[in-house]
Amino acid sequence: MRLKKSSLSERWYPKNTVDISNFLSKFATSASDKAVSVAIAPHAGWFYSGRIAAKAVACLDRKAETLVVIGGHLPAGREPLFAMEDAVETPLGDMTIDAELRTALLGEIGGQEDRFQDNTVEVLLPMTRFFFPNTSLLWMRLPADMPSFEAGRALAAVAKKLGRRLAVLASADLTHYGQSYGFAPSGTGPEALRWVREVNDRRFLEAVESGDPAAVLQRANADRSTCSAGAVLGAMGFAQATAAGSARLIEYGTSANAENDGMPEAFVGYAAVAFSGEFGRPEGWLVEVC
Repeated sequence: MRLKKSSLSERWYPKNTVDISNFLSKFATSASDKAVSVAIAPHAGWFYSGRIAAKAVACLDRKAETLVVIGGHLPAGREPLFAMEDAVETPLGDMTIDAELRTALLGEIGGQEDRFQDNTVEVLLPMTRFFFPNTSLLWMRLPADMPSFEAGRALAAVAKKLGRRLAVLASADLTHYGQSYGFAPSGTGPEALRWVREVNDRRFLEAVESGDPAAVLQRANADRSTCSAGAVLGAMGFAQATAAGSARLIEYGTSANAENDGMPEAFVGYAAVAFSGEFGRPEGWLVEVC
């Protein structure tokens, strides 16, 4: 059996099973009884975005036979990337790859083996293993261009043909702000944080809520408001093809919330989004993360 080994250090997520279970068990009551099949989660280290990511994973349909985690960090024009192994390693145990689904999807959209070290999928896998202990996995990453929306639609068609019940989790952080990221159009300090929260990230999330993939890609490119537009587009394509419902914000925050020593020079936006008519926008649009 070919096993895709974990490659991220402990600064990304706990490696101890007790620490992982203690962190995630508080979100177990977030399990959705509404069969949410599509969600978006951030992919920073758990210290920064773990709470928000866990809320997205926990809301997904626990009856899914295969969980598809769509990562990003791929520029436009690249081929989709897939884990070609038989299983993926997590601290809570291995997750078996759905080879039949992978082969069928490769036949529709093409792709290559994902041989790169990247956090967008792996950082979420201890969560998926915790909440979906008996579910197969499909690991893929999609580029930031419109064919990724069609890839999501192709995933839905393949799943229907195979009779496979899927849950889809897209992995994407939002605005990376600060001089260290080479992006600081609104200066520094609290005003910069307000602009990211209430303007830049808000515009991107409103585009996702609109269901218009062209608007999402335009906002991502013009505003630099996500590092993984392809993952979001893939989730949107699947949601549209399966009538999964509209995108609704579950929770929003930034890495600045995790800092204890004042306003950081650089920070990143995070959102948990579910595609369902059952979620409402949090009051005041944004929710502080404790």
